[in-house]
Amino acid sequence: MSLDYATLDALRSHHPAWRLLRSDHAPLVASFLHRVFVVPNVRLMAAADLAEALEDALYALRLNLGETAFPKSALEYLNDWAAHDKGWLRKFYRSGTDEAQFDLTPATEKAIAWLAQLSERHFVGTESRLLTLFDLLKQMSEGSEADPAKRIAELQKKRAEIDAEIARVQSGDVPLLDDTALKDRFQQFTQGARELLTDFREVEHNFRQLDRRVRERIALWEGSKGALLEDIMGERDAIADSDQGKSFRAFWDFLLSSRRQEELTALLDRVLALPAVAHLNPDARTRRVHYDWMEAGEHTQRTVAALSQQLRRFLDDQAWLENRRIMDILHGIESKALALRDAPAPSNVMEMAQASADIALPMERPLFTPSVQPVIADLVLQAGDEDIDPAKLFDQVFVDAARLTRHIRHALQDRAQITLAELVASQPLQQGLAELVAYLQLGSASFSTVVDEDRPEPIHWQTLATDGQTITRSARLPRVIFMR
Repeated sequence: MSLDYATLDALRSHHPAWRLLRSDHAPLVASFLHRVFVVPNVRLMAAADLAEALEDALYALRLNLGETAFPKSALEYLNDWAAHDKGWLRKFYRSGTDEAQFDLTPATEKAIAWLAQLSERHFVGTESRLLTLFDLLKQMSEGSEADPAKRIAELQKKRAEIDAEIARVQSGDVPLLDDTALKDRFQQFTQGARELLTDFREVEHNFRQLDRRVRERIALWEGSKGALLEDIMGERDAIADSDQGKSFRAFWDFLLSSRRQEELTALLDRVLALPAVAHLNPDARTRRVHYDWMEAGEHTQRTVAALSQQLRRFLDDQAWLENRRIMDILHGIESKALALRDAPAPSNVMEMAQASADIALPMERPLFTPSVQPVIADLVLQAGDEDIDPAKLFDQVFVDAARLTRHIRHALQDRAQITLAELVASQPLQQGLAELVAYLQLGSASFSTVVDEDRPEPIHWQTLATDGQTITRSARLPRVIFMR
């Protein structure tokens, strides 16, 4: 990225990490989110638990800074931090619950990590970094060598070095790392472990951005469904086959190995027991950092699986709507064809206009004619003498859909399905055809509706005629079944 003036000015105005550093409440936001999310490696937290923790932190600050410090409630601060203009927290709802959840955004974690590096370090190691860079260059050089002879020569050189080291150890010359080298390497290890946890959150954020772009493309797509699916799946495969996707998959396969987990546990126990490392007072979570990696990676995998499931459900809904529209068109064609089957054919089956040129001469266009301004007469309105009942204006029919829904749920308590005719028989229609149409429009999370086009079913109800007599009306429609 080029660090020119325009780029930096745009980052200062729009990037959430820079906005956090410029905020007046930056010490509160960074310290609280670091203590609650970063230190214990928490990936998400319920709104009630997070608000309670923030309320305790605000109470402690008000004791030291005065009652006027931070006047808003904890939940108001959390919603403000999760607003679009700040973007320091991600607020969302998990499937199957109506309680809000909060999680850190990658930009916030970057800002907190940068603040942690501002403190003065008592020991800055450089040897381990140089060795790491040298090893990386050697791996790239050896891994890209296609000449078998050179690869074999390099392997033989390594074998000679290993044989020489084995002979030196057998003779009693055992080289050991001093305390400075141990501290240098352990400091680089802890920094890399923490950066790896930060990268997981950014990988998850990238997958969410991909899912959002795909949903936007589906909502605005106007072409065929096959082309849409090919475009979407091609993009998801491109992400999975990208450098980031391949690296994450290789890391996950390496970490899932039980042998690697046991080896990491043994190495951490041995290194943390060294006197030079114990003198640094390492964090207690360092001993189980590989389990934190697995937890963060598993959370990322669950997020990707949930996004894929939601995307499939979204595509299924789109396909269902399209199939229903196609079936309606086909049924309309069938009904029109059956209506015309017994009708005599007209004399002219089809007419085609004779080919001719459509000529429009510019000079034949009429000139502009100003419109006539209407004259509004100043008349005084007078009341008429007609006796009209205004109650007819308020004579409206209202169907209570909630009452019909409760009737369906009550009927499905002791059975798996029930037809519309059985519902009407158990509870007759009170508002006639309007109530029958309302039944056909009902939908709920506790029951679904199926229409059997092959089995028509008559439905009868009683109504009052204009002279006050009771008459029976009926409607014949396909069989409608409500299922639990």
